[in-house]
Amino acid sequence: MLDVNNFERIKIALASPEQIRSWSSGEVKKPETINYRTLRPEKEGLFCEKIFGPVKDWECHCGKYKRVRHKGIVCDRCGVEVTTSKVRRERMGHIELAAPVCHIWYLKGIPSRMGLLLDMSPKVLEKVIYFVNYIVIHPGDTPLLKKQLLNEREYREAKERYGETFLAGIGAEAVKVLLEEVELEKMSADLKEEIATTTGQRKGRAIKRLEVVESFRLSGNDPAWMILDVLPVIPPELRPMVQLDGGRFATSDLNDLYRRVINRNNRLKRLLDLGAPDIIVRNEKRMLQEAVDALVDNGRRGRPVTGPGNRPLKSLSDMLKGKQGRFRQNLLGKRVDYSGRSVIVVGPNLQMHQCGLPKEMALELFKPFVMKKLVDQSIASNIKSAKKMVERGREEVWDILDDVIKEHPVLLNRAPTLHRLGIQAFEPVLVEGRALQLHPLVCTAYNADFDGDQMAVHVPLSAEAQTEARLLMLASNNILNPKDGKPVVTPTQDMVIGLYYLTYMGEEDWKQDKTRFFRDPDEAGMAYEMEIIKLHEKIRVKMQIPQIASKDLLKKRCEQEFKEELVETSVGRLIFNDIIPNNLGFFNQVIDKKKLGDLVYECYRLEGNARTAEMLDGIKRLGYQFSTRAGISVGVTDFQTPAAKVEILNEADTAVDAIE
Repeated sequence: MLDVNNFERIKIALASPEQIRSWSSGEVKKPETINYRTLRPEKEGLFCEKIFGPVKDWECHCGKYKRVRHKGIVCDRCGVEVTTSKVRRERMGHIELAAPVCHIWYLKGIPSRMGLLLDMSPKVLEKVIYFVNYIVIHPGDTPLLKKQLLNEREYREAKERYGETFLAGIGAEAVKVLLEEVELEKMSADLKEEIATTTGQRKGRAIKRLEVVESFRLSGNDPAWMILDVLPVIPPELRPMVQLDGGRFATSDLNDLYRRVINRNNRLKRLLDLGAPDIIVRNEKRMLQEAVDALVDNGRRGRPVTGPGNRPLKSLSDMLKGKQGRFRQNLLGKRVDYSGRSVIVVGPNLQMHQCGLPKEMALELFKPFVMKKLVDQSIASNIKSAKKMVERGREEVWDILDDVIKEHPVLLNRAPTLHRLGIQAFEPVLVEGRALQLHPLVCTAYNADFDGDQMAVHVPLSAEAQTEARLLMLASNNILNPKDGKPVVTPTQDMVIGLYYLTYMGEEDWKQDKTRFFRDPDEAGMAYEMEIIKLHEKIRVKMQIPQIASKDLLKKRCEQEFKEELVETSVGRLIFNDIIPNNLGFFNQVIDKKKLGDLVYECYRLEGNARTAEMLDGIKRLGYQFSTRAGISVGVTDFQTPAAKVEILNEADTAVDAIE
């Protein structure tokens, strides 16, 4: 049996009839599902135990063989192999179709692969496949053209006039003959020649056709396999039928769609055996084609087949495509254990590497760790009693939880995760309430705001996962943006306003007659605290000023040199420079958003991750502190009137007067 866990690559290709039969464990011949009296699957039906395997472990249909000791025996009475019931998740069946049918994906897909291969429009092909028009397969000696469409009357007239000298067909059978005649090597050479010699629309069409031809040629798929002679039936556990409380049954839509195909296929077989009139047979073939279309992709052509309440039935394609399909719902995104989600609120007191985790959520996420520690410390006698203690929220539990979450990072993810910084690691800090607290500086990376956004929390369990989270994913280690290497953690909004206010030196603040002198920054700070000087007042301070520029420090890899100088500045700027590493020099200017970004980048280059994270936390603290010291408003003095304003207005008035 195929080992689904051991593979190197996946190749999606067309399946040949032989391949479909090789997958199958038997032919499904009847549309019945289960016997409503015995509740056992019907023989040769859609849930047949002989084809798909036993419903009960180690028990055949008739009950002759029971228990594991008969493993592998095929019952001579009912034909069921004695094995586990889980084989019903993997064993497939098949339906032998009485007439070939077209796979709707290759007819109605965009672009139509069948249309490009045969150089016919999809609408023309549709008329042939759905029994509206005949198509000339071999014109013989007649004036008819190959692939020419004939209606019923034209076909009869041609038959009377030319007899058996030409061959025309209708339905998927005729298209299959045309596809079998396709010589991929010759067609590829012809199309390459056409591309070289033509221009415009013909060249564009030839390029599209060549793409399809080359795909078929290089992949080894046969174009005739786009027409189905055998239809695979997926395992019954993937289209289950379950009994509800009231005795009624709930079933997968696929069972109804398969049932329609089997009913129409069996009816067509019977009509062919009876030698029914051509018009009746053709109608039944068309109905079989429509039934297979509905099974493969319901609603792709015409009105979808509906179930109770006028609801369109879910076909095989519907199970794969879209947000609720197998790929996006179950393979790309799964619900995982040790995870939770909640609304985010700002955590202004957090450090760069921290996030606020609600106590209730933390207890649930770290439950197994807490229970183990309760047993290890002999607070609980066994796991069962530890579980009860956790569920009751006993006092000891919270102390243990504090210990457990120390040094155990958690991952925070915000959808949509558009780049790698959409999921980062933080050290949890227990908080009251039910909202996650997020550090304001990581909002840019997550594109998060606090208007109701939600975020998911994941707990890395193994020691390796925790180490990776700490070393590679910790927020304080992800200061630069992967797209351009510039800082993504740049202070914004309130922080920028606060720092602008802090470092601002307005003319009105230093128009005093005499500038005060201070021996060092500490003395100036003391004078400010005693309200001798103002925050924005111009002062002169003796300071140790770095002599080597930061770019030279990086180039020469040398130690910074300092020299005592008298600097003209303000107390606000001294406070701001307290949080900046000495090697970066003295920032004696008004701070805005761009300058903050440059400062963060420079600090990262010179001082590394840890010191930059520390500086960013200081910037955040100062920014918030001073953004509350003064209101931000707009005054008349903020607007500068251009000198030419009056002249421009007068010119405009003169022009208006002249027109009037």
